[in-house]
Amino acid sequence: MKASAFVTCVTFLVATTPAAIDKRAIVTSSYHRYVRPIEEDSDYARVLELSLLFYEAQRSGKLAPDNRIAWRGDSGLDDRGDDGEDLTGGYYDAGDFVKFGFTMASTTTLLAWGAVSWPEAYARLGQLDVIREALKWATDYFIKCHVSENVLYGQVGDFTVDHAFWGRPEELNTSRPVFKIDPEHPGSDLAGETSAALASTSLLFRTVDPDYADKLLRHARELYNFAKVHRGLYHEAIRGAAQYYESTDYGDELAWAAAWLFKASNETKYLDEAEHHYQHFHLRERPNEFFYNKKVAGVQVLLAQLTGQQEYRNAAKAFCNFSVRQQKRTPKGLLYIDKFGTLCHAANVAFICLQAADYPDIGDPQEYREFAKQQIHYILGGAGRSYVVGWGHNPPTQPHHAASSCPDKPTACGWSEFDRNAPNPQVLYGALVSGPDEADRFHDRREDYVYTEVTLDYNAGFTGALAGLLQLQAKAQAHPR
Repeated sequence: MKASAFVTCVTFLVATTPAAIDKRAIVTSSYHRYVRPIEEDSDYARVLELSLLFYEAQRSGKLAPDNRIAWRGDSGLDDRGDDGEDLTGGYYDAGDFVKFGFTMASTTTLLAWGAVSWPEAYARLGQLDVIREALKWATDYFIKCHVSENVLYGQVGDFTVDHAFWGRPEELNTSRPVFKIDPEHPGSDLAGETSAALASTSLLFRTVDPDYADKLLRHARELYNFAKVHRGLYHEAIRGAAQYYESTDYGDELAWAAAWLFKASNETKYLDEAEHHYQHFHLRERPNEFFYNKKVAGVQVLLAQLTGQQEYRNAAKAFCNFSVRQQKRTPKGLLYIDKFGTLCHAANVAFICLQAADYPDIGDPQEYREFAKQQIHYILGGAGRSYVVGWGHNPPTQPHHAASSCPDKPTACGWSEFDRNAPNPQVLYGALVSGPDEADRFHDRREDYVYTEVTLDYNAGFTGALAGLLQLQAKAQAHPR
């Protein structure tokens, strides 16, 4: 579990002058000096499939008969709300067995956005049904957690209690306390992000299961209204979340949810409210990152896509130009924002700028796409090693993940497996680890979670970026010059 961290950005202050052009040339030159080319099309496709497989390994609840993870079984079957509500299902957050609603919802929204934007990539791989199933596993759980109009369970399991156990989720023997938000203990960020997750996912079910899409949209509307009327930060209601997934504001989630509701429903009142939140919460300012706690860059790009207005296009351009041209890099060219989730931060920015590149008058599409390729190539092994478990050259073998560290049943599993300096017996295919430090150093040790942690949100923007690059490859092949 990552510790909550405020992102400290060390940046190059470069004006848009000839010196800035030289700086960009130096960055590109340095990158190509270290990063080796890879077979883009086949690599994107295979890793995208594996990334979705990682999400299957994180499932809680009663698994489907066609579950593809042989070392996983049913778990968390006694997860219940305060009044006995069924809270089974959903995803375990990381290598532990807590279900954090905030990051699960953020992950769901990003996965849905990538599939909505680049469905041809998923269809080409025969993965459209797989991504829908992955999303539905989360949204079914959110619907269970939304037990009444203004009550939402936001966490199952306590981190401190959970981390006294190391082993298989199927054998978890700790208590599973639950935590919720309600009008007296609000969480506009959690309710807003869950609304966005449900609304964005509804777009993928609109043609194949319109009744389910309507159900998602109904819950999304109620949750957005809850978030809007009863204001507050969710970690003040769910105290244990503050240490790990603190939220520093909720204005971005309100605008995010309203924008997704407009895209899903085409009801102009939601666009009006999204734009109101954008102005009221000063979301026009350029952010330095895009992740579960800071969604401003996503709001800017999404509003640019929805409205075409110059204000939002300029904001999206400012973010991508800063990220591509001025943000700090490691010596081998990886965008460096924070040590926790180094690769996640880079992949999320790549994802956002691929989204921006698909719309007119948002910067230089070719520059943004080349940047995204650079970042994803680094992750896939271009800088010397893969950071995707079970794939590529010298991938991580000791991800900080309890279940995959366990030997085959019926052999017992416990803290001795945590301490064992050897590859995890179960390969956690497709998981993106936290990644290297600012000097490109990486320690493949299970206990060194700063490097080897895996989480739901680490793979979210990464999965979308792979889909975006794969769709570009498909278009290039269909329309060669």
